[in-house]
Amino acid sequence: AINMVIGAAAAGRRVMTSSSSPGIALKSEGLSYLAGCDLPAVVVNVARGGPGLGGIQPSQADYFMATRGGGHGDFHMMVIAPAGLQEMIDSVRSAFELADKYRVTAMILADGILGQMMEPASLPEPTDPADLPPKLWAATGTGGARGKNIINSLYLTPEELERLNFERFAKYAVIAENETRYESYKTEDADIVLVAFGATARVCKNAVAAARAKGVKVGLFRPITLWPFPKKPLRALADSARAFISVEMSMGQLIEDVELATRCLRPVLLCNRAGGMVPTPENILAKIDEAARGM
Repeated sequence: AINMVIGAAAAGRRVMTSSSSPGIALKSEGLSYLAGCDLPAVVVNVARGGPGLGGIQPSQADYFMATRGGGHGDFHMMVIAPAGLQEMIDSVRSAFELADKYRVTAMILADGILGQMMEPASLPEPTDPADLPPKLWAATGTGGARGKNIINSLYLTPEELERLNFERFAKYAVIAENETRYESYKTEDADIVLVAFGATARVCKNAVAAARAKGVKVGLFRPITLWPFPKKPLRALADSARAFISVEMSMGQLIEDVELATRCLRPVLLCNRAGGMVPTPENILAKIDEAARGM
């Protein structure tokens, strides 16, 4: 499937593939080839528990796989983490537009909760392919109207491959500057900031309401792009917040980016469930109490 995506993308078509966690892992070689060829594509991962065959319940333990490249070599994918069905639908169009704009792979990282959820949503009007900008780099065939376009990821001259890697990372820096997305919820006066993405962030909003009802000033910071990660706005919260709590369905992956973004200026606690278990508001409130005692 991923090699079919490479071929269709090289021909200039908008193309996507989807799977759950083990299937995405099997596509990792192709994800690296897409990056090495600078081909735009969309990949949807509705993550489930692991490692191995694991289970079919929801998980966020693919965070490292998504945000640290997803395959071999030096590259990044854009990673978008929706938190609801309407946002999932809207993210597909956004992912295709961003992939085409920057010639990168855009991954939508959801989980089994969102994959099974039912809630009201509206579908956008379809895009007419004729209205899309031309892809002058694509291997479409021209009948001799222009020179050949060659789609390739093999460079046997190390100087040339180094140059391409530096150019690619300069592009990633532009993406990080212009395409970082996040949501701040009641963080203006928060002493404790929860950091969570996807379905877990929805649970966190209930915990924020319960904590504030008890007089504890808690807010939520939700990264929408996991790569690029919203480092600057999260770092700014460290000037006023007194503690952070990473809430995640993994053994502690998101927390590393929270610690890096806040530069260890404030304590960062972990509230997590794994293996298909989902953090509850009660789990989060217990961790909020622990953070409040340590302030």
